[in-house]
Amino acid sequence: MSHRAIPLVCSLFLLLAACGEVEDTRPGQPVKTRQQAFKDIIKVFEPMGVMLREKRYEPEKFLRLASALHEKRDAPWAHFGPDTNYPPTKSTPLVWEDSARFNQEKDTFLAATDALLAAAKTQDEAKIQVAYDAVHASCQDCHKPFKTR
Repeated sequence: MSHRAIPLVCSLFLLLAACGEVEDTRPGQPVKTRQQAFKDIIKVFEPMGVMLREKRYEPEKFLRLASALHEKRDAPWAHFGPDTNYPPTKSTPLVWEDSARFNQEKDTFLAATDALLAAAKTQDEAKIQVAYDAVHASCQDCHKPFKTR
């Protein structure tokens, strides 16, 4: 490498290092808060799926996870205010343009988590699988129109 290329390469590395994710600097950080709330939901939801997919169902552990999901499920929704469509959001403008549909998807998710908790209390793995699949489907149905990839 020539001595002239070294400053160019160093400049490139500095430029790439500065290209991080946009920070949410608004009061209350609504975008960051809702993103963290969704991550918290995934942290309790995904282990349930692993348990079911790998045929390692543990009734008590599953019930604890379903209860935790139920407790966390309401956290993100209040942070979708009318002035929260700005970077670093991964929400599509449709969240605000078709709020009735967005709220319907949210209600579907809430109902599915109610059913999952009820199924977890029965300890019937077949009922739990159906309820888990319904929660998963509600997530996917909402992500398709309302979340960018």
